[in-house]
Amino acid sequence: MLKRAVEADLKSYIKGKDRKIFFLWGPRRSGKTTLLKKLSHSLKVPMFNFDLQSDAEKFAPRREVLEKIVSEHSIILIDEVQNYPESTLALKILHDEYNVKIIATGSSELRQKSGKDFDTLAGRSTESFCLPLSIAEIADNAPVFAYDQKVFEQNLMTNLQIFGAYPEVYLASTHQAKIALLQNIFDTYVLKDIAKIYDLKNQKLAKDILTKIALQLGSEVSVREIANSLQANVSTVANYIEIFIKNYILIPLPSFKTNIRRVVSENRKLFFYDLGIRNILVKDFRETNLRPDKGGVFENFIVSELEKGRKNLHANQNLYFYREYGGREVDLIVEDYYKHYLSVEIKISGKNIKKNIFPLPHTFFTIDTTNYFETIKKIQRIFQGGHRHPD
Repeated sequence: MLKRAVEADLKSYIKGKDRKIFFLWGPRRSGKTTLLKKLSHSLKVPMFNFDLQSDAEKFAPRREVLEKIVSEHSIILIDEVQNYPESTLALKILHDEYNVKIIATGSSELRQKSGKDFDTLAGRSTESFCLPLSIAEIADNAPVFAYDQKVFEQNLMTNLQIFGAYPEVYLASTHQAKIALLQNIFDTYVLKDIAKIYDLKNQKLAKDILTKIALQLGSEVSVREIANSLQANVSTVANYIEIFIKNYILIPLPSFKTNIRRVVSENRKLFFYDLGIRNILVKDFRETNLRPDKGGVFENFIVSELEKGRKNLHANQNLYFYREYGGREVDLIVEDYYKHYLSVEIKISGKNIKKNIFPLPHTFFTIDTTNYFETIKKIQRIFQGGHRHPD
């Protein structure tokens, strides 16, 4: 069983005094249920699965119902909490009136389809994330000798760009098994499950929108252009994209705005949390050196790794791209809450590096296929440090 980064957060929560509800968010099949089963076994408490109506009904927001649960368990484990958004009222009562800890996993926002019975749980909850595996998590689970490190890094980069990093896909032994698992994840979660939760009427449109985005890696995405090409309503396309962002399928990268008039961009770039899902959409699992989209794939790989690291480390940073009217561009800008900046150039090779054009004071990094592993670690150490403001 793979050890996950979020396990440190879970351990700290269980042993600590904090009794806020602990939400663990991430897409289905990213390992949340496995973590909850592991906790259920070690803590010797049951796991309530809100995929099952019988389990959800145990959390009716009435004291006589909830008292039966807290009389037996000081820690409550709930899987797929988004399937019963009305449970937020029960969770609020449990938090406010009983000496109990709650760990709940979810693959999407709770508010959807909950109506008047929804409670925001403001001030009563904390959150962490369980996303497709990061390179840091994989490295922690596969220690290698120093003399094998470079080979490990290159093989890891190749495999994750082709098949992504959903745990079961990463652990599958053959290419055919990996592709079959990815197709299953896409069909059952990305299309059917999300469509059910959000009452999406047109699964084909959802797939077509994602395919359009998959073919534009590294480029700005125009919602209007996608809508026109699919003969769809602009607001419908925009709504579908926001749903995929909320459900950890797409990563939005907005344009960085300054007061400098030469900067322009009204569109976002959109990347995939997992390149295996992206490659299912374009039906291409060739080695990256054989592919015309290898530049966009590598850029997506780096952006997704930094985004996963940002969420795993609870870092207070925002990610952007930067483009000027003249066309000059910086692939990635990292901004912290004290307005310190990192400017990141992402290149397949270390040749023909663009001029460092970002106009604000910053630290400059270049990431290519030879230094990606160590450079991501350096940037994430900055994440962990949080660019703390000097006293």
